[in-house]
Amino acid sequence: MTTPVLREMRWWDIEPVLELEKDLFPEDAWSRGMFWSDLAHARGPQATRRYYVAEDVGGDGGGRRIVGYGGLASAGDVADVQTIAVAREHWGTGLGALILTELLRVATTFECAQVMLECRVDNVRAQKLYERFGFEAIGFRRGYYQPGNVDALVMRLNDPSASVQGTEING
Repeated sequence: MTTPVLREMRWWDIEPVLELEKDLFPEDAWSRGMFWSDLAHARGPQATRRYYVAEDVGGDGGGRRIVGYGGLASAGDVADVQTIAVAREHWGTGLGALILTELLRVATTFECAQVMLECRVDNVRAQKLYERFGFEAIGFRRGYYQPGNVDALVMRLNDPSASVQGTEING
């Protein structure tokens, strides 16, 4: 398996991202409109969002395929990880950490002092990733994920720049 390459997400990536989104989050997948809306705020001098896709460049001859993505929104000095997803066959490969590292780098570029996120209470694998980067649980949002009525664990990271010092991404 080749190491996926991160690049900025563009509008033509929405359809393959939606396929992955529906596979990984069948009950509460984002809509096409949600991605379009966020990408509309991801470019130019007034950008407040940044989205990346992880593309497997097909070392096995399979061509290019999106195997992960992530997005971040900023408001003032606080950023929010909007979404991170990794195709099942790439779980445990470090791809989630690679995407999160880049999102934290963006938060630093946006001069954010804190990064927030919500994570399903039943997604222990993701929680462990966030804890490795220094995120701490600070509360819950009851029934946040609909229609399944699943609670969200709210997590916060102070000083995202400290979590990305000395890290590099490929691509």
